[in-house]
Amino acid sequence: MKKRTKAAAAVSIALVLACGAFAGCDLITTDASRDMQQIIAEVDISSSADFAKDGEFDGFQSAVGKAEISKRDLIASFIANYSSFSSYVQSGSATMKSIFDTLSNSLVERQIYLQYAKAYLLKYGAWKEESAERETFSLSEYEKLLQQEYKSDVERDVVLLGFFLTQEERDRTDYNLRVMFNGAIDDAEEEFIDKTDDETEYESDVRTLPTGVGTENSDYYDTAYRIYTGAGDNATNYGSYERLKNSTVTSRRQAYDKFLSNLRRNNLLLAGENTNDIETLSYFQIERKSAYEDSLVRKLSDTFTAEAVAKITEEWCNEQFANALRNQTDNFKNNPSALKTALDGVSDTSFVLTSPDNLNYGFVYNILLPFSAKQEEELADADQDYADGKGNKFETRARLLSNVTATDLRGSWFTGETDHSFTAQSELNAYTGGNANRTLLFFEDELQGENGKYERINNYLGKYTYNGTYDEENRVYEPNVIKIDDFIAEMQGYLNHVLGAGSASGERTESYGKNYYNADGTVNYESFLYFKGKVNFDKFNANEIFKSGSRENLAMSAINELLFAYNTDPGGFNKYLGYAVVADKTDFVSEFEYAAQLAVKGGAGTYTVAPSDYGWHIMYCTFSYVDCVEGTASPYKFEYSQRYEEGTFSNLYFESLKPEAVNTDATNRRTKIISSFKDCSTVYEERYSDWSNIG
Repeated sequence: MKKRTKAAAAVSIALVLACGAFAGCDLITTDASRDMQQIIAEVDISSSADFAKDGEFDGFQSAVGKAEISKRDLIASFIANYSSFSSYVQSGSATMKSIFDTLSNSLVERQIYLQYAKAYLLKYGAWKEESAERETFSLSEYEKLLQQEYKSDVERDVVLLGFFLTQEERDRTDYNLRVMFNGAIDDAEEEFIDKTDDETEYESDVRTLPTGVGTENSDYYDTAYRIYTGAGDNATNYGSYERLKNSTVTSRRQAYDKFLSNLRRNNLLLAGENTNDIETLSYFQIERKSAYEDSLVRKLSDTFTAEAVAKITEEWCNEQFANALRNQTDNFKNNPSALKTALDGVSDTSFVLTSPDNLNYGFVYNILLPFSAKQEEELADADQDYADGKGNKFETRARLLSNVTATDLRGSWFTGETDHSFTAQSELNAYTGGNANRTLLFFEDELQGENGKYERINNYLGKYTYNGTYDEENRVYEPNVIKIDDFIAEMQGYLNHVLGAGSASGERTESYGKNYYNADGTVNYESFLYFKGKVNFDKFNANEIFKSGSRENLAMSAINELLFAYNTDPGGFNKYLGYAVVADKTDFVSEFEYAAQLAVKGGAGTYTVAPSDYGWHIMYCTFSYVDCVEGTASPYKFEYSQRYEEGTFSNLYFESLKPEAVNTDATNRRTKIISSFKDCSTVYEERYSDWSNIG
């Protein structure tokens, strides 16, 4: 299974490989390498009072030294950012001079920050949130590296930057840089790949995927990963790199040659360089230096973040929670529309902590098993029920509902361009519905993979086998056909498989199909309720609904998986907690509204089955405001001690509070650093005037 995740290039790789990015626009000059090596700016913050006697960094002058920014650095930055500001130049809202001045200023500020980072880390060390100890650095060891001889200034800079990074951080930085190069060469290679013999046909209508499928873990790295340029006979020994479909040595070499041509055209390839080894190119080393700089900046930012978070007290957090709860209580009581708006906006960073005195508010997942096109047509053409003066067709609909069928709709996850399936091993304890031939699951890398390359999919359990068969050789799948009672059996069977026998139970209602009208002539919606059941949580804990492995999350994740398998409601996929349900009149169709409100009233874990003119609706209450913490008007309780327990409400709420406390602090510190040392830089604008005066 191949998933390509593109990352932004460190400095200029994206546009260097953007075949002919500057063709015809007269921006590229024929400057010689010597011209490109001109120094257009110098930065040395060790000349400031902070490094003088009794200053904050007295004794750390040697750690900084003078940084020189070359014209080559400036042009590389220009190329990298060309697409973002070319429209401004063309429209006249910016000049080339203003753009180059902005770029040179940003490069200067970057060097100020990097120099400060070295001095700060040497004196105070690095710190990560949740870490008990700081990582320390030895000034004497750093000075030893300063005294060594290097092949080039870039090599020296990479070594000195790497001193502040752990081996894991260096490996991850190198991996990400190689991924960038391979991804860019992949893009170039697409032009040269012969696809005439590719007769593979993929499903054009691929079923919606859970959010997060194919998302690479930012912490992942592969030390064996290498850049493939077409050297050798094949792409072996390149670690986890995967060649493009139909890639050949020839197509790869053509793409790499185009890459080299663009380097030459932009004066980024020096004469005499060994192009057979891409990692020896001066351009690669410049990009590597930039990537190491980025890692050092992140390390200082992480330290600043950790220091700011350490100032967040339990008292302050409790006060924020109490204030938010009080404000929402007052607001929602007097303004019901505000509650509806808030419920629609619920997320990991936006919480509805309470509801008014009438607590029948919450969320439901909806799984729609639809009428077939023929059944829809028959219902539309049917006469009204006998003696029904309102024109309703409840009897006809009930007859059609008994024959509604459903199938597992995940077939395109086999036959799309990416096959997401894998054969479940016995240790996964997958659910088969008693059918030993059901063996296929999905998203092994994101759910069962142990290499950590991909982020785990949240709230999708991944143990419900495909309800059907798949012929891998012929790429043909055949889903089993089920009716509503079969689906209910599958749903309850899966919940009991996951949570334990007897955890989920329910029963057919006696009212279904009887007395469609009340004595006063109004519709009796209870007569449409087909089934009602509930998951036994003992006491539902809203604080753990997103905590992986909790009963609350296991149940919700199992239902969400069934939703992706069977649901045909296009608006129901990848919703945070499902549809928001309020106690009064809604925009939902009336039968749906009744069953959804009934589920919410029953509390989280309650599920109801009812029809509408669309088919069968299976509604599962994921969250209800009837499940309040004892003695309070909120389902939630903030616990400072759980702030780092991933997935808990306390963790999510703490994370939502952090930006207010952390971002302002970090921004202020960076601004102060830049302004404090801005006088320690010199810019030579005349040395890049041949570029800034173009146009």
